[in-house]
Amino acid sequence: MWPGEWSSHLFVIDDLDEYAKAHGIKHDVQRTGLAEHVHQVRWTKAGGEQNPRSPYIGIEVVLDCGCTIESLGVFAAQMREQKGWAVVTSVGWSRCSGPEGTTYSLRVRRKSMTS
Repeated sequence: MWPGEWSSHLFVIDDLDEYAKAHGIKHDVQRTGLAEHVHQVRWTKAGGEQNPRSPYIGIEVVLDCGCTIESLGVFAAQMREQKGWAVVTSVGWSRCSGPEGTTYSLRVRRKSMTS
């Protein structure tokens, strides 16, 4: 059912993740690399972090659940919901594969890591 009074009414969806949840739409695992489950995440502070007063911190993340990060926006939304992290999506991030698995380097709002 259309929520507007007229068929020409337009609506802006400002949170696509909330819209998707409300309508039972799941993220495409093949596109995002992320299943809809609680991720098993290991993280450490990035080695180059030198300013303890910065509002953001660089971290190295390993997903032990077998997921991969193909969409930082989807990962950020899932971490906000699951751990309260405020993952920065407006700057670059990287991935490094090695013998111990894939490590992702990204930035997170420092205060969100302690909540």
